[in-house]
Amino acid sequence: MTRIKTVYDHIRSNNIKTAILVICFPLIFIALIFLFTWIVVPADQALQTAINVAIPTFIACAVWLVISWAFGDSMMLNSAHAHEIFDTDSENREIFHAVENVAMAAGLPRPRVYIIDDDSMNAFATGRSPRDASVALTRGIIKKLNKLELEGVIAHEMAHIGNRDIRLDMLLITGVGVSVFAADMILRLAMFGGGGNNEDNKNTTGAVLLMVWLAFTVFNVLITPILRMAISRNREYAADATGAQITRNPGALASALRKITTDARVECLDKVKSMSAVCIANPGGPREFTSSLMATHPPVEKRIARLESMAGNK
Repeated sequence: MTRIKTVYDHIRSNNIKTAILVICFPLIFIALIFLFTWIVVPADQALQTAINVAIPTFIACAVWLVISWAFGDSMMLNSAHAHEIFDTDSENREIFHAVENVAMAAGLPRPRVYIIDDDSMNAFATGRSPRDASVALTRGIIKKLNKLELEGVIAHEMAHIGNRDIRLDMLLITGVGVSVFAADMILRLAMFGGGGNNEDNKNTTGAVLLMVWLAFTVFNVLITPILRMAISRNREYAADATGAQITRNPGALASALRKITTDARVECLDKVKSMSAVCIANPGGPREFTSSLMATHPPVEKRIARLESMAGNK
């Protein structure tokens, strides 16, 4: 007899998959540099080149991560034109207390609560840690979902906070930004032959730099989107499962997702592509088939099916 998967099984499975995918990032990056430079130089020199490129790249990522860590949450909230609400505001007191109650059920500190003045339905969480996290909700999602559905959405966002997904998102976005900048710098160096002392050294150095740039390009254009997509999808599944655990009502979140995906577009986020991964549903417009393949969110039908299976529905 096949054992029915519980919420804890889904959470554990997704956490393991995410850890494996995160480990793949630096390993694939180093392997690509080694393999591409091996085409033009011996293996030992290719390995040394991979190490020499990887170390400063990782240091640059660490520096930029500190900057993102300090200002990333405020930048995201500003991009969404979100404004904070308080329990002293009679108009928003009910939603403020709803977030407070779900946070208590999740065993987490109450996050700051923000409203996005948009009639569409979407939400996201941000912050460096559970103690300084924020949850942002659109006016549309507050108006169009019933109480249980809205609690399911808030629980989903609290799950992202509790699962430290915000930290992971910052790490991924930072790594991508640094690698794109590094690729541009390496191409500029390759165009000048790397500044060797003689013609042979110049040609060899130029060829090595060109191969390193090619490795960066393959990593940025092909590998990174695939890994980010896989990680983000796993984190969405995990947040759905954890959110269902918090409210003990996976059916309410499933119902909310059905409604949200009919109108999830947040116009002010159209040009902020990095925000798509942190929202409960893609805040952009309808996707073409090709972009759907690389989407940061799993198909909503699969998310709903998983939630309904947790509720014991067929």
